[in-house]
Amino acid sequence: MFNDIGALELVTIVVLGILVFGPDKLPKVIQDVTGFIRKIREFSDSAKQDIRSELGPEFKDFEFEDLNPKTFIRKQLTENEDLKEIRTSFDLRKELSDVSDAVKSSEAGAAPAPSAPAAASAATPAVTGPDLLKKPAAPAPEERSRFDADAT
Repeated sequence: MFNDIGALELVTIVVLGILVFGPDKLPKVIQDVTGFIRKIREFSDSAKQDIRSELGPEFKDFEFEDLNPKTFIRKQLTENEDLKEIRTSFDLRKELSDVSDAVKSSEAGAAPAPSAPAAASAATPAVTGPDLLKKPAAPAPEERSRFDADAT
């Protein structure tokens, strides 16, 4: 419960407890606090049991810790049979070697062309798509929208 409390914090709490309650009443206060914590735990356990009994037999393996999103995702990733099958059938090294072979073969296939056609193509540049460096023309006023699409 108190996994993140260090020794210095614990000593500080004890000293403050002695100063506030005094050495005579401190054991009684500690008993009262531990009894209160015990009652809260019993209450939460009985509430969990009531919820499990109301859910019915189809939720017999339901755990409240599974409602934590991290736990839910971890459970779904480890228990899903389809994902286990995909994980076992996927070989990352084989995929990487296939990709590197494809890249090497495309580099080897793209040898430089002879100089005569290259000089002819340099004189007449080929336009293959829109000029991305040129700014588009502003739309006409009737084409403009009345609101900013990026702001909505």
